[in-house]
Amino acid sequence: MPNILVKIPANTFDGDARAALARRITEAAAQAEQIPDDPRRRATTWVVMEDVPAASWWCGGVDVARQMVPCLVVAHVPAGVLDADARARFVRQMHEAFSQALSAADARRVVTSVMLHDVADGTWGVNGALWTLPDFARAAGYAHLQHLVA
Repeated sequence: MPNILVKIPANTFDGDARAALARRITEAAAQAEQIPDDPRRRATTWVVMEDVPAASWWCGGVDVARQMVPCLVVAHVPAGVLDADARARFVRQMHEAFSQALSAADARRVVTSVMLHDVADGTWGVNGALWTLPDFARAAGYAHLQHLVA
């Protein structure tokens, strides 16, 4: 049940590519978190994309917009959902999602920065109530955490 905030260079992923990117990001998160392939469960994965003007991207103090496509991901997940292997899978598949969504005509290299933030148990509010890990396990259907669901 992640909330995934994505910053991408404006006019890089438009139309179908943007929709494909959102689907790939959702799928990557669902695989890492072991969310079943069920639309009700997958709806717990929120992706928000923000376009950043290309002239606003600087890497090492250099305007790199012509050489690369920088993509920034900040993902908030309930603490206890991802182990080390799942974190590595999440980061790898996020990078692949951007690479696959980029137009074949765009010769720039995709570079990603993915930050995973665990939200401490009992500090995430959903629809006016504080949720704990069993609440998330129930809603998202995490395969590996169903023992927490009463």
